[in-house]
Amino acid sequence: MAKIDSSLLDRAIKFAVEAHANVERRGKGFPYIVHPMEAMVIVSSITPDQELLAAAALHDTVEDTDTTVEQLKELFGERVANLVAWESDEKLPGSDSETWHKRKQLAIDHLASAPYEAKVVAMGDKLSNMRAIAHDYAVLGDAFWNRFHVTDPKEHAWHYRGLMNSLSELAGTQPYEEFKSLVIQVFGED
Repeated sequence: MAKIDSSLLDRAIKFAVEAHANVERRGKGFPYIVHPMEAMVIVSSITPDQELLAAAALHDTVEDTDTTVEQLKELFGERVANLVAWESDEKLPGSDSETWHKRKQLAIDHLASAPYEAKVVAMGDKLSNMRAIAHDYAVLGDAFWNRFHVTDPKEHAWHYRGLMNSLSELAGTQPYEEFKSLVIQVFGED
């Protein structure tokens, strides 16, 4: 078996596990870290690049923990930190419900102009989220939307269709095609 240097990825996984310790994935009953690990596996189906895999493992640390981009630069290098920054929602003043639409529009626009490798990292996150949405919506029906700060499914449809357009540079990859299929399955055709 061929050996590779996975030390950066190993450190990133350990850091992500510690950063997300004792946090539950919203409404799921399992540890939050399952999501970044799934995102990392999705990214690995597109590229073996250790820095992209590390960024996928770390993608929610800046957005959801006290971790800063500067800390990630020090620990994992500028490329990994920048990839995580591309994937992080901007923090805006106001409640999550009040700022949801604006934050999501900024994220859609940001990803549309992102470099290819940032889109690969984002694809891991967005496909993981869309898999969870498709599963939970199939089980719970419309009651599923009550888990979110914004409960209107039309808003979520707008958001995920916008992400689909922003990530269309990845069309032809298995993760993008699965993402597109799940968006259509849950939200219907445009």
